[in-house]
Amino acid sequence: MMTHVPYMPITELIEQVNGNIVGQHHVTKAMVIGLITGGHILLEGLPGTAKTRAVKTLADTLNLSFSRIQFTPDLLPSDITGTQVYQHEEGKLEFQPGPIFNAIVLADEINRSPAKVQAALLEAMAEGTVTVAGDSKPLPQPFMVLATQNPLEQEGTYPLPEAQMDRFIMKVSVGYPSAQSEMDIIRLVRGEDKDNEQLPLDDASAEHWHERYGLSTLVAAREAVKNIYVSDSIDQYMVDLVMATRLPDSYRHSHLANWIEVGVSPRASIALDRCSRAHAYISGRDFVSPDDVRAVAPFVLGHRLTLSFDAVAEGITTARVVDELLLQVALS
Repeated sequence: MMTHVPYMPITELIEQVNGNIVGQHHVTKAMVIGLITGGHILLEGLPGTAKTRAVKTLADTLNLSFSRIQFTPDLLPSDITGTQVYQHEEGKLEFQPGPIFNAIVLADEINRSPAKVQAALLEAMAEGTVTVAGDSKPLPQPFMVLATQNPLEQEGTYPLPEAQMDRFIMKVSVGYPSAQSEMDIIRLVRGEDKDNEQLPLDDASAEHWHERYGLSTLVAAREAVKNIYVSDSIDQYMVDLVMATRLPDSYRHSHLANWIEVGVSPRASIALDRCSRAHAYISGRDFVSPDDVRAVAPFVLGHRLTLSFDAVAEGITTARVVDELLLQVALS
């Protein structure tokens, strides 16, 4: 018999991060799911929507190393991975690690850099290693890339190739906050300005904070997610959703056949399973429900779909296509 799991530090972690950002709670949940599943997240949103703040807050709360890389057209792969530096005193080359050697890496405006730079990041995301001067060097664990891109600015950008898009376990849209959230932001920042004038936490308080929400919290969550129960009917439901993107003609009374040019890859099935289990876990359950699958499906499937010319011309978004999928595909 399935039961509810007890209140967990990971739940408190989400609440703590949400207390430092306003109106973007779905972003926090996606980032935590990415950490638990060992995946990478693509955040798409306009400037000033707290993307950097959310990532930095998560890293600080978990006491994980953090780096931010601003992607620009003149960025080189070595600016990310690091390079060999000649040491005059020792008379030899020594590897100087780049910013990729951190637990959480914010790749800001990832689509502003050319293919070689994106390829270097792709290796890190896919293999958990980087190659410099023929040597493969492992990255720290845990390791997660949170990339951002602006959906409006297209001039001077390099669209991410399908292979790299597929490496992101989830893609999350970050919109502007509501009027009430905007008011909360003003008051939150005003309060922080006052707090900055006060003395920082003492060492004992900081140590207690990091012990409560440290690496052990993440490790325990990853182990727990492995034991989340998934029924045969849920497995079939996830497969049916994936297959519907590849065989949209099977749903004759829908627009799917006209909207979908290329369906999702097998990585979508794996991501859907992992994210559904992680969503069930942070929701306090030890089993996956259909609602868990539906909750993560837009973030897992949307960026892996290739829309038809007709769909693009009609202004159909991948979000609408996934909504149609969830409407048409029934739970067996």
